[in-house]
Amino acid sequence: MHIVEFAAGTLRFLEQVPTAAPRSGFVWIYLERESLQSETAVLQQAAQSLGGSAVLDLHLKDLGNRSHPSHYDYTSVYDLVIFRRLATEAEVRTEGHEADAAPGMLAAFSRIRTRAVGFVVFDRLLITVHPAGCFAADTFIQRFLSDALQAEGLSAAARSRLPTGSSDLMLRMLNMMVDSYLELRKDLGSELDRWQQVLLGPRPRGADWGALMSARTALHMLEDLCEEQNDAMQEWLDTQQEQPAPSMPQAERDGLLARARDVIEHIQRVVHHVRRMEHGAETAVQIHFSALSHRTNEIMRVLTALTAVFLPLNFITGFFGMNFEFLPLIHSAQAMWVMLGLMAAVALTVLVVFWRKRYLARVGR
Repeated sequence: MHIVEFAAGTLRFLEQVPTAAPRSGFVWIYLERESLQSETAVLQQAAQSLGGSAVLDLHLKDLGNRSHPSHYDYTSVYDLVIFRRLATEAEVRTEGHEADAAPGMLAAFSRIRTRAVGFVVFDRLLITVHPAGCFAADTFIQRFLSDALQAEGLSAAARSRLPTGSSDLMLRMLNMMVDSYLELRKDLGSELDRWQQVLLGPRPRGADWGALMSARTALHMLEDLCEEQNDAMQEWLDTQQEQPAPSMPQAERDGLLARARDVIEHIQRVVHHVRRMEHGAETAVQIHFSALSHRTNEIMRVLTALTAVFLPLNFITGFFGMNFEFLPLIHSAQAMWVMLGLMAAVALTVLVVFWRKRYLARVGR
């Protein structure tokens, strides 16, 4: 558990929960989900003394749920926000059983694994529950520690752009989490471009359809995830706008709402890119089958033309093969050569006609 106190433009790393919240600041309590159960008593005491209300047992269960979707809920004292962030590559590698569940899956799409992060937002207290080694919390902890000064046994630092409140710090973390989705779009886009080239290439037999279906499923999951995030943040923003203005300067409140709208805009950008990639994948599959149908039609056209060439030849051989005593040229010594010449002339004439009409054009590879 990390305890950070923000007050009057400074921050301090504390070893124990303070007895009261600072007048012009707030307290951030960060703990990992694995230690939530053992730290529940301390957490509830801190929520009661610093926030004015204990956290509901139902919300504690939500914070401890690893697979909880993005969600927003509130009470008269605090807000609860569950947000699913993108898992890091190290976290994905440690879960080899998940990767084995989808053999042949594209490397970039295998990174679409998420972890739930919980935020309990009081007026002067922020409680965050993260998975072990969460990059979002560690980034802010390291950022604050890098500028910390040792004074009177406490870590203190003065920074010009410290978060102004508990909601501001939450929005900064959420913005970082959403940006990780925006960074992933480059890898996903390049993977889809490569698959489109394979599907539309001259020899698409090497395409791994199982991997492509897994990629499409991952995109659908990512779209649903982003929609849940967007709904949760939009509900939080609507609640902030509907509630009476808290005891903070109007400029600070406007900045907080603007940051929230920025987070929502980033989420919507992710949704837009995911839908565009889904449309690109669907288009590539449709073009692939259209190309296969075109090649099949070309092959059938050539085979039909060749059949038409040999049809009059079969008629001629069938006519002179009839078992009659009197047939034209049947007893002539030059009849065989005449008929061979006639058959060659007929075949050549049909081939020339078909070639002029482009019935025998080269089949596109």
